[in-house]
Amino acid sequence: MRILIVAIGKSKGGPEKELLELYAERLPWTLDVKELNSSKDQSADVRKAREAEAMLAAVPEGSTIIALDERGTVEGSEKFAARVGKWRDSGARTLAFLIGGADGHGDAVLKRATHRLSLGAMTWPHMLVRGLLAEQLYRAHSILTNHPYHRA
Repeated sequence: MRILIVAIGKSKGGPEKELLELYAERLPWTLDVKELNSSKDQSADVRKAREAEAMLAAVPEGSTIIALDERGTVEGSEKFAARVGKWRDSGARTLAFLIGGADGHGDAVLKRATHRLSLGAMTWPHMLVRGLLAEQLYRAHSILTNHPYHRA
């Protein structure tokens, strides 16, 4: 199974990128990150629509799309692991996690998403979300394989 993170905004390096790389290296699944430029349009609705179009174009055909969204489902690590395991076991080739820009996702992404996931009620910097997501994916793998990393 392949993991793809498609994110609006370009990483400039630093501890956030190092966190992402740390967990990407630990994952047994291939993890790729595609960073896209944010739209410069004045209107938030136009920005979200253009960013949604660019993100969806970056996702391979047949991918399972998961939109990270503040209004999405908040799940504990075990439930998230079970969901990832279900996708894996049902033959998902690519799990594509989409991280929108500062204004959130456009309607096109939300309509195409198989699932909407929230990392909690707090707002996180988008560069940090990449590392947090990679850690939760590693944790999900450790739960699914009974690895001692996750101690519940």
